[in-house]
Amino acid sequence: MRTRSSCRDWATPATANSAPPTDRLLSLPSWARNRATSGMFLAQPRRTRWSWASDLPLLARFRAQCRTVSGMRAVVCRQFGPLDDLVIEDRPSPDLFPSCVRVAVNACGVNFVDGLFVQGKYQIKPPTPFVPGMEVVGRITEIASDVADPNLSIGTRVFANVGLGGFASEVVVAAKRVMVLPDNLSDGQAATFMQSYLTAWFALVERARVEAGKWLLVIGAGSGVGLGAVDVGHALGLRVIAVASSDEKRRLATERGADAVIDSRLTADQIKEKAKEISGGGVDYIYDPVGGELGETSLRALTDDGQYLVIGFVGGIPRLPANQVLLRNRRVTGVDWGGWAGKNPGLNDRMLAQVLDLIAQGRLRPVEPVTYALGDAARALHDLEDRKVAGKIALIP
Repeated sequence: MRTRSSCRDWATPATANSAPPTDRLLSLPSWARNRATSGMFLAQPRRTRWSWASDLPLLARFRAQCRTVSGMRAVVCRQFGPLDDLVIEDRPSPDLFPSCVRVAVNACGVNFVDGLFVQGKYQIKPPTPFVPGMEVVGRITEIASDVADPNLSIGTRVFANVGLGGFASEVVVAAKRVMVLPDNLSDGQAATFMQSYLTAWFALVERARVEAGKWLLVIGAGSGVGLGAVDVGHALGLRVIAVASSDEKRRLATERGADAVIDSRLTADQIKEKAKEISGGGVDYIYDPVGGELGETSLRALTDDGQYLVIGFVGGIPRLPANQVLLRNRRVTGVDWGGWAGKNPGLNDRMLAQVLDLIAQGRLRPVEPVTYALGDAARALHDLEDRKVAGKIALIP
């Protein structure tokens, strides 16, 4: 990744591109869609000042890990193209918006969709230049004067949905979009669990309404999204078959409760037959973030009244045979957690509370991510795209 210095503003107002999706789409959370279309995450209104006087002792405690408001480091996409064209820049700190907080970033989650944004392969194309990254964890360093939430103060550790802008040493985000974190989640876990676990919970509980004791086949189980589904499925009392490509990924799936594992390097037909053999005739649910040929073939592993959950298409959009759906009363169900959460914020908050409660009980165990330095963002995205990493990835500024 190249390094450069810049005195230009770190972002410019945004508009949405309404072009249809390209290849390999994943669900973009609604908060990212909202910000991409409204420009909120990039706009630069007049700064709201806040008094530091009463918090100087606390500020000193976090001084080593919190950037000053004079500047920040950020990974920048100057134009859509190869991941290696990303640059890391010294940039002015963004102004503090009304109703917002400034967060010094400790860790930023890396998701497959970040690479799609950079390469211009997503259906929403933010104006360039922009800073990728959707999920961050850090400590609050500044609060707008109109923020009245008693749970937020200087030094509070929070998770933030930022839409874009997360691959940076600091972010400014609406106070209503941050969440105070429990102590039993590390920075890395907190920065990488939400998308995976809430997608899995929404898919299995809200969309499939799964029944304990039934069989769940998780494709791509070694990815962060897949491991989240294995973990949630096990906690819900399902019997889980995990399909993953390496010994390490299958080990992680087993640790999170998989009852059986299958090597994804087998042919699609072999995987289908093994799943049917393990489950005694067919699985009840398929959780598929991969798609492609395996998605098409695995549908035939469903039992009567089985349900195929469409999570994403990193391996290509599958051509599901409609006759296989009709003849055995199977169901194909789309899962768009982000869109649902945007329309049902109260229900999503309750769902998040349920997930966090299970984490606190030790019944859900998000993996510790593999970490990369901020300047290695391109390599991290390459490794994620090439499926070299088991679990999740986080950038550390």
